[in-house]
Parts: sequence; structure tokens; C-alpha cells
Amino acid sequence: MEAAAGQGERPTPPPLPLGVRLQLAGLTAAIDAVERSDGTVNRCLYSVIDRLLSAHANPRPDGSGVRSYDFTVDASRGIWARVFAPVSSAVPLPVVVYYHGGGFALFSPAIGPFNGVCRRLCSDVGAVVVSVNYRLAPEHRYPAAYDDGVDALRFLDDAGGVPGLGDGVPVDLASCFLTGESAGANIVHHVASRWAAEHQHAAKSLRLAGIIPVQPYFGGEERTESELRLEGVAPVVNLERSDFSWKAFLPVGATRDHPAAHVTDDNAELAEEFPPTLLVIGGFDPLQDWQRRYADVLRRKGVNVQVAEYPDGFHGFYGFPVADAGKVFLKMKAFVESNRAAPAKSTAR
Repeated sequence: MEAAAGQGERPTPPPLPLGVRLQLAGLTAAIDAVERSDGTVNRCLYSVIDRLLSAHANPRPDGSGVRSYDFTVDASRGIWARVFAPVSSAVPLPVVVYYHGGGFALFSPAIGPFNGVCRRLCSDVGAVVVSVNYRLAPEHRYPAAYDDGVDALRFLDDAGGVPGLGDGVPVDLASCFLTGESAGANIVHHVASRWAAEHQHAAKSLRLAGIIPVQPYFGGEERTESELRLEGVAPVVNLERSDFSWKAFLPVGATRDHPAAHVTDDNAELAEEFPPTLLVIGGFDPLQDWQRRYADVLRRKGVNVQVAEYPDGFHGFYGFPVADAGKVFLKMKAFVESNRAAPAKSTAR
């Protein structure tokens, strides 16, 4: 890849294994098949694709020793979570709350790639992972996904731990981290901002120790240099799909300069408790210019920000078997270990 392509240049796509190219082709074909030009989703067709792509929770540990199970957060709103955990642990483990991608309108924690990412988060980072199922747009527009993300944290705080783990896997809610990719990483930022401003001071035991937004979905009315340069070249994200996501999620009539999409100095009023941030950026992601601007906003607001850049990383690359994926999880592990709270008494449910 031409890592430093200038304005107007068309970079050469990074070499990808045939299996990855086929997965990406299938994923984008499925997305294009269910998204309508009016900002709605063909839910009948989507339900078929969802069943084909979904994996069941498995209480039996896999080869890396990770088991999974589901629990309900709020049945009336369809909010549930999938837990990924080891069979046992001699020490309290940090909790990583994960929000999946899908342009705010698609997918769930059961979708195969997200299921795989969470298993790897558990095994490679050494954490109990709670993957949240939030309501989808356009049936549930802004701020529904943010509300559900915050309520999942409140649920864990009220429970004093992660339901269903048992005494064999103690957790440390004072070392709680948020992560997710794409739209999920957008949710990570807004949930962290709300939690820090409105809930952290009254929380019983849950403390946000850090956030890890992976290639967050931000945007605006402007077409950035990276969006234009990578249009029609980069996989997964293009202008049409991005515009659909914002049309489906934002309030009816809102532009892409809405604060949910366009995070600026003026609308990012961050509380002092906003946690340290590890931001992952891919050099083959059309959204990278928005992500770098986000990092600058956080720095100007006094947030401790680390930026990890991967020149060949396409949008969502760390969920596929590509060379840099392992490096992302190693970086996450180091970030979690360096930002954990002081040793705490174990809490398990």
C-alpha cells in the first residue's frame, strides 16, 4: 500500500488472503442487500442473513479456554448481553464491555465476526467480556443505542458484578473498560461521556478505567480527504453506506453535523472523569481523518489519549485473520494492564 498517498492519489489496496477477500465481499453484499435508499432496512431479508451469520453461546470452553453465555438486561427493550469468560481465575479480572459495529442498524453480539472478536478479547487481553445487544436504527434512532449502552453499565453496577459467572471467576468492576468498532466505537465515546458526567459519581462499584474505540464511526457534512481518496478502493465503508447509517440513526431531518456524528470542541463537553483512551486507526479506512480529529479534540479537552495506527488496516480489520490483528489485541492488553485500578476485593455473581 502507498502509506502516504497525497490528495487525489488512488492508493493500491493492501494484499489480503483470499479467504478474507471472500468474507469482505460477502459482508458488503449482505449489507447492500438489506439497506434501502430511504434509510430503512429490509428486516425480512435481514432476519435470514442474521440467522446464517449468528453463533450460539457455548458454555463449553473452546480451545483457548473461553466459554460464553447470555443474560437479559431489559426484556421489554430487547437488551441482552453475551458474556465471554474463562472457566476459572485465581485473581479478579477486569471487565471489558463491548459494543458491536453495524452502522447502528445491523447485527448483534451473536454475529460470527463479533463473537470471534470477543473470544479473542477474553483470551488475549485477560478479561471478562460483556457484549451488549442494543436497539437498532431506524426503528430506534438516536439516542436509543446510547441509552441502552449506559443502561447496560448501570445494570452491571447494580448487580455488583457480571451475572452468571459464579465464584470461580472473580471480577473487578473498578477496572471496567469499554471497546467496540465502527458504530460500536461511536457508542463507546458517547456512553463514556454520559457515564462520566451523569453516573460515575453515584456508581456503587463500576468505574470506567479506560475506553478503546476501534476505528470509530464519526462523520460530518464535509467530505474529507481520506473519504474521497479511498472511495471505491477501500472495503466495507464507502460514502453511500456511511450516508445510509447516519440517515437511519440520526433524528429525522438532522444533518451529519449532528453532535452524535460530528464530535468537535464545541459539542464535546467532557467531564473530568472521562477515562483514558486508546484509539485505533487504520490507514486504509476512509474514516481515518474524522478519527484523527477526534483524537485532537480529546487532547485539547485534557484526556490522556494514545493513538495506535496500522497503515494497512481496513475498516474492521482486527476482526479478520490479517497480520496486524494480533498487534491490536497486544496493544489493548498493555492499555488495560496500565490503566487498571488498584487491587480490589473480588466480586462475582
